[in-house]
Amino acid sequence: MSEEKVTVENVNVPGKTSSVNAAKYHAMKEAMLNVLPMAEPGLSQAEIREAVLPFLPDDLFPGRSTAGWWAKTVQLDLEAKGIVGREPSKPLRWHQA
Repeated sequence: MSEEKVTVENVNVPGKTSSVNAAKYHAMKEAMLNVLPMAEPGLSQAEIREAVLPFLPDDLFPGRSTAGWWAKTVQLDLEAKGIVGREPSKPLRWHQA
């Protein structure tokens, strides 16, 4: 049985795509959209990584060991698609677009 994949983009590398596990992608996307505010000041990458944890299903993210990688992957994809906006701040912060 092959796992379903979803194609993701990277806002930092226009035109480059990758295929990732669809179930994990959609779970992280839902978690991220639950925690990201609609407006500034948004959340930093560290705040996003921490905030999404309670929303992640245990069967897809056992021990939460890969949650940080998935949070960054989904953030870059959502940003490339215009769903998430990046603030020009230090540290960088994101909110829903």
